[in-house]
Amino acid sequence: MLERTVIVTGAGSARGIGRETCLRLATAGWTVAALDLDEGGARETAGLAAAVNGADAVGLACDVTSTEQVDAAVSAIERDLPPIAALVNNAGITAPTRFLDIEEDEWDRIFEVNVRGTYLVTRRVLPGLLERSNGRIVNLSSVSAVRGGGVFGGSHYSAAKAAVLGLTRALAREVGPRGITCNALAPGLIATDITGGKLTPERQAEMMADVPVRRAGTVGEVASMVVYLCSDDAGYVTGATLDINGGSHIH
Repeated sequence: MLERTVIVTGAGSARGIGRETCLRLATAGWTVAALDLDEGGARETAGLAAAVNGADAVGLACDVTSTEQVDAAVSAIERDLPPIAALVNNAGITAPTRFLDIEEDEWDRIFEVNVRGTYLVTRRVLPGLLERSNGRIVNLSSVSAVRGGGVFGGSHYSAAKAAVLGLTRALAREVGPRGITCNALAPGLIATDITGGKLTPERQAEMMADVPVRRAGTVGEVASMVVYLCSDDAGYVTGATLDINGGSHIH
């Protein structure tokens, strides 16, 4: 079970989806490579994953918007760990800025991390998956992409995460015949630090009133769906967007 590696980007935050995903994938028998801007956080995640299954997990610093850093990180993983069999594009940023207040540099930064980052890491990892005719790609989008915002992130975040959905579907068609699946998750409000302390108690209460289950989701609820999409059981699921939003968007 430990002869396959999964890369998880944005895996350094102690309360993040990425770290919990790494731990659950480790429990499912994967060797874990955790990437994050925060090298210390990535290494900590890798250490926790290694403690779960005894595999040689690694945690590496990586800016997913940098071609050079992505290449260096993936090259190190290819050198030191079992063959890469799955990629989880989890790295992302958000901001609650209203449309007319979004400056060009903020617009570009949201797209750089959420869209370019997904593109660069996938482009670097995909040739190996194609060579082995087997693989799983899971992209983290957002409920904001499918309902048109109205959660926390602004219109630039909704647009960027919608681009991730388009990429997911197009890539699923392209690589499906080669034994690779590509799917997306669209989480609603999840209890993590991505909002950066900008979510006031009043705004949080307002958002919870719009969620039928009346609470935020947990990182474990998202991570468990990632584990499924990376599993052998999900071999007939591709091009799909799995909602995990407590019913805040039903379609």
